[in-house]
Amino acid sequence: MTTMTETSARFREFKMPDVGEGLTEAEILKWFVQPGDTVTDGQVVCEVETAKAAVELPIPFDGVVHELRFPEGTTVDVGQVIISVDVAPGSEDVAPLPAPAQEPVAAATEPAPAEEPKGRTPVLVGYGVAETSTKRRPRKGASAAPEAAAVAAAVQAEMNGHGTPAPAPEAVTARPLAKPPVRKLAKDLGIDLATVTPTGKDGIITREDVHAAAAPAAEASPAAAPSVPVSEPVTAAVEAPVASASARETRIPVKGVRKAVAQAMVGSAFTAPHVTEFVTVDVTRTMKLVAELKEDKDMAGVRVNPLLIIAKALLVAIKRNPEVNAAWDEANQEIVQKHYVNLGIAAATPRGLIVPNIKDAHDKTLPQLAAALGELVSTARDGKTSPAAMAGGTVTITNVGVFGVDTGTPILNPGESAILAVGAIKLQPWVHKGKVKPRQVTTLALSFDHRLVDGELGSKVLADVAAILEQPKRLITWA
Repeated sequence: MTTMTETSARFREFKMPDVGEGLTEAEILKWFVQPGDTVTDGQVVCEVETAKAAVELPIPFDGVVHELRFPEGTTVDVGQVIISVDVAPGSEDVAPLPAPAQEPVAAATEPAPAEEPKGRTPVLVGYGVAETSTKRRPRKGASAAPEAAAVAAAVQAEMNGHGTPAPAPEAVTARPLAKPPVRKLAKDLGIDLATVTPTGKDGIITREDVHAAAAPAAEASPAAAPSVPVSEPVTAAVEAPVASASARETRIPVKGVRKAVAQAMVGSAFTAPHVTEFVTVDVTRTMKLVAELKEDKDMAGVRVNPLLIIAKALLVAIKRNPEVNAAWDEANQEIVQKHYVNLGIAAATPRGLIVPNIKDAHDKTLPQLAAALGELVSTARDGKTSPAAMAGGTVTITNVGVFGVDTGTPILNPGESAILAVGAIKLQPWVHKGKVKPRQVTTLALSFDHRLVDGELGSKVLADVAAILEQPKRLITWA
């Protein structure tokens, strides 16, 4: 008979890894494999969404997919097993996972889960836990099998001796035979296995038996939609809540990026004392510069737009007023001044607002900054922004003007000192050289942490950005 050690050696489990930044859970967005598929070391098996980004998970060993533990749309804690793989398919000397042996009903609850080997949780970068000699404890069902057999033999002997069966105590009632995935399916569908008629070999309850038992219940209560069985092939994502024609409300679970953004904004708004200042500026010359740069051969292959010049203007303003680039250390009661600028760009994506940042943006030339902005935007649009790309920001730009909005009062990204909102650039009447003329005008809003930045410093930064956008040649003289 195959031992649990042999079985464990054949079937390997892949746990939800820690994808970085201290995140504790992730939602399974899409499975790329199904039970029975062959997988190889490094093959992407699923895409998950953390509180910050969508990440593809490669599996760290070869084999054949045995079971998907969770359906698409499920939020799973880090460290939970999400997929099991048969790493020795077709092996003659290793039996497949055994069905749980009969147990007395006295153990009414499911057997306690096997103790996990102690060690670190695998992480996304370089994951795959080092091999260990630690083995799982045998399942409770394996040790209970001899006891159940002995009880059954005693009952049979009683029948042989007296012609009629003795009243069987509750403890000798046999537990229905079913494999773990089938038990989970029954649990999800709310089916008591004791009421299911088995059709499988040796009296084992099959998945079809459970579905057959669930059918009448579903007909009796059509409004009660069962959960997606975790051991079924997962092919469709869990649908978002949709209001019916007569519904007056729709409830949408808050999770993933939306949940993280909500928590971060509440924390920031009620931790950092915000101050927001505004300035309206003529950016006609900046728009002319953008048009000229688009024709410049040194800018070939990169995207040139007003945001590029605004980003460069902010970087120059920070260089002229370095005290604004800081963070508040509450634990140590210190102001931490940064001698680098990781420039965040707020991006609206289908998964919600994210703020990836350009590392060491202060050191980049204009073509390099343009290339970095283009890559950041395209990666965010594709939903491939990594958690690392969103960590360590120092200041942020949010371009609300793309939505036709004049300006706003932005909330600081947690841990940062300032955020610049850029409004829509519109043709407006403007006094230029003593005459009212149509000019390209926009409104800037700078929010800053008043613990770090006083009114004078914040005003200088905003005034410098506005001055550069009004006269872009200051980029040369001030940079």
